[in-house]
Amino acid sequence: MKSARSKNRFMALWAWPIALGVLTSIGLISALFSDGGFGDLLSGICLSIVTAVGLWFCFVRSR
Repeated sequence: MKSARSKNRFMALWAWPIALGVLTSIGLISALFSDGGFGDLLSGICLSIVTAVGLWFCFVRSR
């Protein structure tokens, strides 16, 4: 059985990459199967969040 400490270490390391991967998947699948309306809005929001996080780590955090 894994200890609570190793589980916390796992979540501390992988929580954000997993969340960004889920958002990317939702955004891409929604863009692929939608034909306007809510699907386009959902894909735009999900992919904008992922892009904003990437740009923040690229430009803002490096300073």
